[in-house]
Formats: sequence, C-alpha cells, structure tokens
Amino acid sequence: MMKASVFVDKLVDVAKNYKTLYVMGCFGAPMTAANKARYTKNHEYNMRAARTAMINAASADTFGFDCVNLLKGLLWGWNGDKTRVYGGATYPTTADVLAGACPDIGANSMIKVCSGVSTDFSRIVPGAAVWLPGHIGVYIGGGLAVECTPAFKNKVQITAVGNIGKKAGYDTRTWTKWGKIPYVNYEEGDEMTEKEIKALVSETVKAELKATVREVVREVIDEENPVYKDLENVPDYWRGAAAMLLDAGAINGGTSAEVNATDLNIRRETLKAAIVAALYHEAREREGAVADGDPADEEPEE
Repeated sequence: MMKASVFVDKLVDVAKNYKTLYVMGCFGAPMTAANKARYTKNHEYNMRAARTAMINAASADTFGFDCVNLLKGLLWGWNGDKTRVYGGATYPTTADVLAGACPDIGANSMIKVCSGVSTDFSRIVPGAAVWLPGHIGVYIGGGLAVECTPAFKNKVQITAVGNIGKKAGYDTRTWTKWGKIPYVNYEEGDEMTEKEIKALVSETVKAELKATVREVVREVIDEENPVYKDLENVPDYWRGAAAMLLDAGAINGGTSAEVNATDLNIRRETLKAAIVAALYHEAREREGAVADGDPADEEPEE
C-alpha cells in the first residue's frame, strides 16, 4: 500500500507542477494525437462539442484525469511519463486486484470500500477520500483537498474543504463524507490487512455483479415473459378469455373496476395458466352435466 504522506505529496505535485485537464474516463494519459482520438470517442461527456474542442486544443504534455481516476492513476503508478500511453500508470490485472491492488471502481464504489467513513470532518486525516454523490477527491491537510473537476479550473486543483472552512485564494467545495482508502497506509498499525482488503473488494465486486445479474435476468424475463399491463396489451387470441376472467374477478391488476376496468398487470405465463385453469374447469363442468343428464335433452312426458 502507498503511504498516505506519499499519496498526498503525489496529489499536490500533480496539482501544482503538471498541466492537466478533466477528461472523463482518463487516468493520466498524455494528450497525444492518439489519446485525443481515443478519449473524444470513449464517453458521451467527452463527445460534447465543447469538451471535444478542449481535449483537441490540449498540448501533448497535458495529462487527462477525471475525479476517481486521479486517485486510481496514482495508485496504479502514474509518474508523469509523457512517452507512456497512460503516463506511467499500469491498469491492474485480475491477479493484481486479488493481490490487493486498487480495482477499477467508480467514485461511489470507492467510498463504499473505505473504512471509518464519517460525516464528522473534525477527525479527517490527510490522504483520506472526500466524497459527495458521483464525485471524489482527497484531503491533503490544512483544510484543503485535491480534486479533478470541470468546475472551477477544469483540471486537477487544490480546493478548500467547506466542511472545515473557507480558505483565501481557494475555491470551496462542501463534501458529504470522508473515509480512509483501503489501498493507502495512513499510520503504523492502522493499515488494513491483505485479507481485509480482499474482503472489501470482493464485497464490492459481488454487489455490483449481483446488480448487473439482476438487471440482465429482469431483461430476459421481460422479453420471454412480458407483463400485460392492460387488456389491450393481451394478444388477440387470448383477449376474449382474459376479458372473461376479468369480468369474473378471477384476475385483477390491482385497480378498481371503477377506475380502470381493463387493468391487468399480469405476466404472460400467469395469464396463460389462468386461462388453462378456466378452460379445464369449464370442461369438467360439461362432463359433469353430461354424466348427470341434462333435463333440457329429455323427451317431454306424454
């Protein structure tokens, strides 16, 4: 893990001594012609005319970052090398992440894996992440933070932490909470063990994977077994039977008939089962009527 003091020094160095530009999805790449072509097509935000113009106007010794990729870039070894595609940073492999390297996660996921997360900024320590929904930076001490943002100066910059107080000569941002980054060593005896890091990373990856799986499963289910919101959504060949079931009160979408008499809100397979059950019940009643004899079919007495 990188020591907090080293992490802070690197952040301050980038903010003070390098040309930088806010580029979405970029973790320290120099703005060479090849990288400009790459990053003006990698994200909708960068593809906006104004952003594309800024990227194309940047000099080749300008390094692109976004908020969370500033943190990750430094943790991945960024060193300001203009000859390297990512400025010296090396994207982590799965093996690297399993060994404790910082994974490629977003700002909101980064704060989730932090320890000691708090809204009490009186206890914040240098090197800690400062966060608000969708955005992240790092506290460097003295009431200041380093962040990469299109706000203020549109680059990596030092700003005042409004939760602590304004600072003359600095733009101010108020953050929601802060926490210790698990890939940074804050003080002796306080660093997380490799086992704890793996557990936190695993938990985050599992949560994100689970959400993705749920979304995919939901899409598949909706495609194979769609929901019929209303009677008009039911295929023609089932609509009559569905209307009969609605009238009989066998199915109901949850809305009273006075409000919407044709509300269904039922999945295809459930409706199919209801129709089959109704047809089966009808057939059984017919069989019973035939077995008992139908008075209407008897001959009149003489």
